[in-house]
Amino acid sequence: GAEAVLRLRALRSSDDFDAYWKFHEQPEYDRHHASRYAGRRVPQTVLPVATPSQRSRPALKIISRKRDP
Repeated sequence: GAEAVLRLRALRSSDDFDAYWKFHEQPEYDRHHASRYAGRRVPQTVLPVATPSQRSRPALKIISRKRDP
């Protein structure tokens, strides 16, 4: 834990973090995503289109409240 934090701090202080992150992203993407698909080609995802009535609904709904005695 501490060693990883020190390495990140060194990258930030030397202004090398952006270059490191570009280098780091591709192997992580390959390992976590591309390796799970045939031909290492991840299918594009399409987000569902929300209707106007769905957009106006709150994301969470309280169904009961616990009251203190």
